[in-house]
Amino acid sequence: MSLEKAISFGVFDEFTWIRCEGKGSFLQSPALKECAEKRRSKGENRFVIDLEECTGMDSTFMGLLAGLASRVSKEDGEVMIASPGEKNLRSLEGLGLDFLLSISPKDASWIGKEDEIRKELKPFSPNHMPDAKDRAQHVLDSHRTLASTSDDNAKRFATVLQVLETDVKNQSEKGS
Repeated sequence: MSLEKAISFGVFDEFTWIRCEGKGSFLQSPALKECAEKRRSKGENRFVIDLEECTGMDSTFMGLLAGLASRVSKEDGEVMIASPGEKNLRSLEGLGLDFLLSISPKDASWIGKEDEIRKELKPFSPNHMPDAKDRAQHVLDSHRTLASTSDDNAKRFATVLQVLETDVKNQSEKGS
C-alpha cells in the first residue's frame, strides 16, 4: 500500500468519513491531518475515522486523533472510531483516548451502513509531503497532545518529549 493511497475519504450528510489503511503511523498521520483540516476549513466538525484496515497505530497517530477530537469538541463536533479491531481498541484504551473519542458508538447514524459508505470513498492525495523538519514538529505536537490528556500520559511521554524537543531544535538549526 503506497502512502498516497493509505487515506481515503467521503463527505456524507452528517459527517466526514476517513479510512486509514495499513499502519497508522507518523508517516501516515500528516495526510490524515491534512484531510481532516481541509474538511474543517469547510465547516465540518464531525468525523468518522475508519480503522477496519489499519494494522496498528503508533503514538504519533493516536496523538493526532486526540488532537483532532480535542479541537472539534470545542465546536460541538465529534470524532468517532469505526471498526477499530481488538489491537487498535486496546491501544486507544491504553492511553485513555476512549474518553476523547467515540469508539464504535452504538447509536451512530452510520452503523450498519459501513460497507455502503466505504464503496463511496475517494483516495486522498496530500498537497504537502512533510520534510524532516515538519515531520519532527508533527511528531512532537502529537506527543504533546498525548501528554496533555492525563497525568499518566504526561509521565509516560516525559522522556519522549525531551528527545523530540531536542530533535526539533536540531532540525531547526539545520534549516537556519
